[in-house]
Amino acid sequence: MTIIVLAVLVFGPDKLPKVIQDVTRTIRKIREFSESAKHDIRSELGPEFKDFEFEDLNPKTFIRKQLDNDDLGLKEIRNGFDLKKEMAEVTDAVNGRESETSASSASPSSSAPSAGGRIDMTKQPEEPGKDDRPPFDADAT
Repeated sequence: MTIIVLAVLVFGPDKLPKVIQDVTRTIRKIREFSESAKHDIRSELGPEFKDFEFEDLNPKTFIRKQLDNDDLGLKEIRNGFDLKKEMAEVTDAVNGRESETSASSASPSSSAPSAGGRIDMTKQPEEPGKDDRPPFDADAT
């Protein structure tokens, strides 16, 4: 809406239809030139490159297309990795709990903390005494 109001103010209501026609004609010519250039390149490359797409020249698209190729076996590797399970095990380890898989394989004499002996991971500083000064940190000053 803002662009329309700005165009009316800049070009005026009399010249605006002609400007719109000129812009659409220019866009149409650019598209025709682009399609003609693509057709010429494809015809020059020959029949081996009949499936060639110019969008594949984008590095992200090229890499994505190559990684989706089943020849490398990456889909099997990707499917064999369970991120949710791995994250649950890490969370359990941080919280001091034993995960289901490690609980079944752990022995009773394991050095892991029990459920009652939780470790405080908040890293809250100890309260200094009234006469104690905080340590000097040369990097912070």
